[in-house]
Amino acid sequence: MKVVKICCAALCLLALALPFSFSSAAQAVTEAPTGFDNLTNGFTDQTSFDANKDLFEEVEQVADGLGPVYNAQSCRECHQNPVTGAISQITELRAGHFDGVNFIDQAGGSLNNDRAINAAIQERIPGGNEVRTFRTSLNLTGDGFVEATDSNTFVAISNSQPAAQRGSFIQVPVLEAPGQVRVGRFGWKNQQASLLSFSADAYVNEMGITSNLQPTENTSLGNSVAAFDTVPDPEDAGNVDVSAFAAFMRALKAPPRGAISASANSGSALFDAIGCNICHVRNITSAPAGTVINGGAFTVPAALGNKTYHPFGDFLLHNVGTGDGIVQNGGQGTRNQVRTPPLWGMRTRDRLMHDGETVNRNEAILRHAGQATAVINNYAALSTAQKNQLIDFLNSL
Repeated sequence: MKVVKICCAALCLLALALPFSFSSAAQAVTEAPTGFDNLTNGFTDQTSFDANKDLFEEVEQVADGLGPVYNAQSCRECHQNPVTGAISQITELRAGHFDGVNFIDQAGGSLNNDRAINAAIQERIPGGNEVRTFRTSLNLTGDGFVEATDSNTFVAISNSQPAAQRGSFIQVPVLEAPGQVRVGRFGWKNQQASLLSFSADAYVNEMGITSNLQPTENTSLGNSVAAFDTVPDPEDAGNVDVSAFAAFMRALKAPPRGAISASANSGSALFDAIGCNICHVRNITSAPAGTVINGGAFTVPAALGNKTYHPFGDFLLHNVGTGDGIVQNGGQGTRNQVRTPPLWGMRTRDRLMHDGETVNRNEAILRHAGQATAVINNYAALSTAQKNQLIDFLNSL
C-alpha cells in the first residue's frame, strides 16, 4: 500500500470529501471506561464478555488446527499482563534482506515462526537475511475505542504536528469488507485497520489457524506444510473464533492510571513542555454512535461512540531512529518507521521499544532519534530531578 503524504492542501480536500469532527454536538462526549478488572466496557454484556474471554484464553491443540508453524497456543499467551488482553514479554521474530534500495522478505514472508508441530518444518532464518528484529506483543485494552475512531481524526492529529515530527498514515485493506481500505492503526506497522482483521491476521500468523478471512496456511520458509496439516482449511470456518476475539477486544476497558504523586504531576507538565506529547497524544475522541466504519462492516455502538480516551499515542508511523527495517502493508517508505507505541498501561511493562530490548525508562527515551531528536535534546537538558519526575509520570500511566 502507498504511504499517504500529509500536506495542507491534501488535508483541505480530504476535509471537504469526508465528514469529520472530534465530537458530536448531538451526542454528549464522555470518558471511556478504564480498569484492569476483567469487566466489560458495555460493548457486550458480562456473560458474553466472559464467554469470549474464555475463547481468547483457550489453548489450541493440533486437532484444532494449531500450526503447522506457529508462535503461541492461545491469544492470552501474548496478551496477559496484568489481565487478559493486555501485554506480555512475548515477542515474534521477523527477518529479510535490504538490497540498498528495497526490503525483501525472507522466503515465505518476514515472519519467522518460533514453533512447529514437526521438527522437519521448523523455521530458521537463512543466511543472507541480515535484517532481523523482535516485535513485542501489544496492549489490546482500549483498542475498541481506537477502532471506533474516525480516520480523519488521525489525519487531523498528523496535520497538527510540526513538519519535522509529522506522522504518516497508510490505507490498508479491511478483510471483512473486500475491496475497502481504511487508515491502519493496529500493529507495529499499522498493518491492520479493524479488530476483526487483526484477529484473523493474528490467528493465522501466531497460531497457524486459518479462517475465512485468512484461509491460507503459512509456509515453512516458502515450502508447503500441507503434508503436516491434518485439519481442512479454513480451520475456523465461518470466522466463529476470530469474531469472538474481536468482540472481546472491543469490550475491553482502556488502561487505568496508577497512583499519581506530586512528582508525577510535575513530570506530566515536563512531558508536554519538552514535546513528548507531539507524538504521544493525550486525548482522542471516538466517532459518534451510529457511524459506519470498516468499509461498511461495523457500526459504532453507544458503548464505544463519542468516548474520550487517553492513549498517549497518535497511532501514526514515525521514524524515530529505531525502525525495524521491515516492510509490510505500507510500502518501502515505511521500512524504518514504526507506529508510536501508546503509553497507556506503561507501568505494566518492563521491556520497552518495539523490540523489547530496552529495559530502563531513561535509556528508552534516549534511544529515540530521527524525528524525535529535538525532543530528546530537550530531555537531555533537564536536570536529574526533572528527568526523575518525568519518569515518575510515565510510571503512573
